[in-house]
This record gives sequence, structure tokens and C-alpha cells, in this order.
Amino acid sequence: MRRENLLFSLFVLFAVPLQANAGLERFTAGPIFKDYGLNTVIDHGLKNAEKQQFKIVFDVSESMDNSKVNKRFDSLARFINMHVRAGVPKENISLALVVHGKASNDLLQNAVFKSKFDKQNPNEDLLKQLMAAGVNIYLCGQSASYMDIKAGELIPGIEMSLSAMTSNALLQQQGYTLNPF
Repeated sequence: MRRENLLFSLFVLFAVPLQANAGLERFTAGPIFKDYGLNTVIDHGLKNAEKQQFKIVFDVSESMDNSKVNKRFDSLARFINMHVRAGVPKENISLALVVHGKASNDLLQNAVFKSKFDKQNPNEDLLKQLMAAGVNIYLCGQSASYMDIKAGELIPGIEMSLSAMTSNALLQQQGYTLNPF
């Protein structure tokens, strides 16, 4: 390998990861969720913010390391925080969370989660805060059945649906759009 290519490769290997996190200090939680949903102010990032209306469904099937908050759940707190911070009235934001697959266990009450994984559910506090802020949460009944999860084992307020496909279809009929990530 030519010396220039080697030096460039070393630069990319070591400099890019450092550069990627350089702006992290500009991200803070709030204004709605004080412990979740890191975001930053973007000047002129949303025109007519006070007039914007959002109805969005987040579809989550991936689970994280069961000792950490599911990043996909935190995305809902981030969405609300960043848009309220940008000037969108909180009452103009309607979000739903549809959970299926391996993420199903992330909706279990602490006692049930502890019996399965020998630790507290790191998602319980965030999920309760999301529901208190008006987020509707649905668990796919098909995934729940496959994973032997009963409705009574879920964090109170989470609704068991026939399927994730059904929840997504019904929410779209109600005007919700699917968040692509």
C-alpha cells in the first residue's frame, strides 16, 4: 500500500469517529421529556412550526440489549421534544407506537421482565412517560402469542392488538403516516 493511502486510511479510521461525536454536547433532553429524547435546536429548521400537525406511527420490532432503553422507543420522545422545541404545539403531535417481534418483551411490567431476564425493564419509565404524553402503544397479538406474553403482563395502558399489520393499517386509515426509521 502506498504511504499516502496508508496515512489516509489511518486518518479515516481514527478521525472520523471522533468527528462524528464532536457535536454531541449540543444535544439535550426536553422540553417535554427531561431524561429522554436528546435533540438540538436547528435555526430555521421548521417553517410555520406553530401551524404544523403530525400524526405518525412508529413501528418497532428490534430489541436492544435488555439492560438499556430501546433506542427506537426513545425516538418518539426525541420526535416530541425536538418539534415542541422548534415551536410545534404539543397538542398538534399525535404519535403511536406499534411493537412486534423481539421488541415485544420490552413492553413487560418490571416484575414479569425481572422473572424472565433477572433485571428491571429499562423501558418501563420511558413507556409510562410516553403514554402520559398521549402516545398510544400497541403490541402485536401474534408476536405476543408466539412469545407467550399475556395482556396482563404488559405495562398498564399498553393495548394488545390483533396484529402489528392490523394496527398499522387502522392507524393509516386514521391519517397516521409511518415513520420510515
